[in-house]
Amino acid sequence: MARKEIVHNIRQKPAETAQGNGTTLSDGPVDSGAPSEIERIKNRAPAHGLRVTLEEYWEKWYERPHPHIDVSYEWNNGILEAKPLPNFAQTEQYRWFFRLLSCYLEVNPIAKILCLETGTYMSVRDESLPSGKWEVVFKPDIGIILDDNPAPWGADDQRSYIGICDMIVEELSDSTSAEVKRDTEEKKEGYARAGVKEYFILDPKDRHLHFYRLGIAGDYEEIEPDEEGVIRSQVLHGFQFRREDLLREPLLVELARDDVYVDYVIPELQIAETRVEEAEERADIEARRADAEAAARRAAEEQVQALKAELARRRH
Repeated sequence: MARKEIVHNIRQKPAETAQGNGTTLSDGPVDSGAPSEIERIKNRAPAHGLRVTLEEYWEKWYERPHPHIDVSYEWNNGILEAKPLPNFAQTEQYRWFFRLLSCYLEVNPIAKILCLETGTYMSVRDESLPSGKWEVVFKPDIGIILDDNPAPWGADDQRSYIGICDMIVEELSDSTSAEVKRDTEEKKEGYARAGVKEYFILDPKDRHLHFYRLGIAGDYEEIEPDEEGVIRSQVLHGFQFRREDLLREPLLVELARDDVYVDYVIPELQIAETRVEEAEERADIEARRADAEAAARRAAEEQVQALKAELARRRH
């Protein structure tokens, strides 16, 4: 389909479905004078809501669909959905958590990270849908794929992933109510349906900060922090963090001295500091020994001088 035809179709279908479940984005108050949610999205993503086949998506819409517009589309059961843009606080929180995961995987190389707009294709049979299956290509902010996952990740020629991530992390998109619903409800339901073992939703505002683990029934259950506020992953054994630290975002150097993170955040720092402490302790022991030896010599010299003085006194 030519570009003009695509734009024409979009303009002819202002209420085109924007969500895979058949709902449309709210247009908001008509008297506000501000662009509606769907209009704001269409301004930066002209093809948002367009219905295309999976083959068309891979061929035309997966990578740089608009030469002069920086936009990325996901594919949700036949519908193009523009990937939302983060604000500064969301970007900073994402970077902090990504660094934390990277520290863990450097010490425990048991998985690989998927990110950078990489699409993940997932398909699950669902007779309630017209196609008979739930089929998507999502681009998670962070995907974790264990080395023993039946669908490996990491080959040089892989530009997309066909398989189920073991863990997915999404930084909440909240510029519209539809975006919030998409991360907190629609993607949550979809990832659980596909079998993603853990799903984390990050939110610097702490309104929708959630950590889910797949339960026996196939639904997500909230991972509750322990009495110290620590969240522990079962997908990445030993990966743990304080819930409040996601909001505080302390420096890695600070975390490296914290018992919660000491096993995987800059362990070299702990080793170096331990060596320095041991060297200082040895130096202190040597200094005390030298002081004791010097004191003993002085005492011996004083005793010799006293004996000499006593001997001289007796001679006279």
